[in-house]
Amino acid sequence: MIDPITSSVAAIASTPAQLAQTARMRRTAEDFETSFMSQMMKPMFEGLSTDGMFGGGEAEATWRSFLIDAMAKQAVKAGGIGLTDTVMAEMIKMQEQGR
Repeated sequence: MIDPITSSVAAIASTPAQLAQTARMRRTAEDFETSFMSQMMKPMFEGLSTDGMFGGGEAEATWRSFLIDAMAKQAVKAGGIGLTDTVMAEMIKMQEQGR
């Protein structure tokens, strides 16, 4: 089965400049999915206590957002939830309509 995103990318990316533009679109789509996943993960950590023997106290609460962002980035790097491909396909459609 032919992947519609791969075939769309191949259709629009025939020069080095177009390949670079496609790579930028991919990074943008991945950044969007990372941001989305980070926002979705935040409520999971809101009620956690940072007290106790192995708790990080105020420092843990301060740095928690960085941890959530790093986990979201790793999840996207591992394949994510498929949002990157969907956003990328829509970006390609928009680009094709603008021609």
